[in-house]
Amino acid sequence: MTRIINRKPSRISRLLLGLLPFVLLIAVYMMASQARLVDNPNDKLLPAMTSFVDAIQRMAFEPSKRTGDYLMLADTLASLTRLITGVTISALLALTIGIANGMVPFVRAPMSPLVTALSLVPPMAILPILFIVFGLGELSKVMLIIIGICPIMIRDLQLRTDALPQEQILKAQTLGASSWQTIVGVVLPQILPKLIESVRLTLGSAWLFLIAAEAIAATEGLGYRIFLIRRYLAMDVILPYVLWISLLAFVMDWLLRKFSSYAFRWYHQEQGEGE
Repeated sequence: MTRIINRKPSRISRLLLGLLPFVLLIAVYMMASQARLVDNPNDKLLPAMTSFVDAIQRMAFEPSKRTGDYLMLADTLASLTRLITGVTISALLALTIGIANGMVPFVRAPMSPLVTALSLVPPMAILPILFIVFGLGELSKVMLIIIGICPIMIRDLQLRTDALPQEQILKAQTLGASSWQTIVGVVLPQILPKLIESVRLTLGSAWLFLIAAEAIAATEGLGYRIFLIRRYLAMDVILPYVLWISLLAFVMDWLLRKFSSYAFRWYHQEQGEGE
């Protein structure tokens, strides 16, 4: 008798099972919305699906009467620019400092306590300080993302560097490799796929910090738009924006996973991943 813990769904079954929770959520929403609209046709809390279609049409495909821009496109480009800039800088810093902390004791001694302390500071608590120091422009929003996710990524990569087999390091040194050659030739190739994993894990936090910064000081962006129209209880715009942010985050995670699978196939084979 085959135990259920040993049975695996087929590719089609996985797809259907993955879609099932979303279908159920949509069905529950439609039933709740219908129930509220029967009592109050002007209810704004749970608008009908047709309201979402009208809102998406208005925000995404009709130019703004005030600025002439397509608001959803302009908000998306502004938010993605800030997010990608912050995440890219964080990844480069984490790669450099994480490997240095893991490989060089004289770097780890002063840097590791500092990184640990920074990782424990709530980024939202220092948001006013960032606005005072860096102003209300783009820099403060990018800095919030960097301060929010970079220390966590550095600690993650430091631990992963520490966990590399010491036999490999000793073998490279025995063969005459310098410290730099050992880091570049032995450590870096093994840390790069782990860096992508770290970026994927911190993407959700990066979006959180971005939305928070845009909600306080911005003139465009997905977070700015949501908090601008919340005063009108325009749920027909807010919910599609939230779903759009979730979709963007999902696509970014999926692209990173596919890139990692393509560029570091050996790593994913070692992890026992099928794809």
